[in-house]
Amino acid sequence: MNPDPPFHIVLVEPEIPPNTGNIARLCGATGTTLHLVGKLGFATDDRQLKRAGLDYWSEVTVRYWTDLAALQAVAPGARFVYTSKKAATAHTAFRFSPGDFLVFGKETAGLPEQLLAANAEMCIRIPMTGKVRSLNLSTTAGIILYEALRQTGRLE
Repeated sequence: MNPDPPFHIVLVEPEIPPNTGNIARLCGATGTTLHLVGKLGFATDDRQLKRAGLDYWSEVTVRYWTDLAALQAVAPGARFVYTSKKAATAHTAFRFSPGDFLVFGKETAGLPEQLLAANAEMCIRIPMTGKVRSLNLSTTAGIILYEALRQTGRLE
């Protein structure tokens, strides 16, 4: 277990086991803590979830929360960075800080509009120039986490 993770990835109600498994593997590779929030769209012993994470589950710190408010209550003063394809700020223009909580919504709906509107200054997006409406959740998590790691000098 990493006592001082460089970042935290927060998945709110993830629905697709392989996405969560891939993100868990990403967390294991970077020392990032994975937080699973709310009702999951799968069982944590799901075969696809385990397969996507391969044999790296022992390298991942996973925490479970009933809702986002419960997580925020135990991390007072922490910065929560919300992801949305509708956000005004590109992930490369945002200035990450070590310890940030990078929050991702469920695959089919993203994060609640009310949450995004209340935290507009902490919302980021990945710019896309094509006609694809969104990226895969695990791809998005990897892009944003590695930009945060790059900005904070944690890739050496």
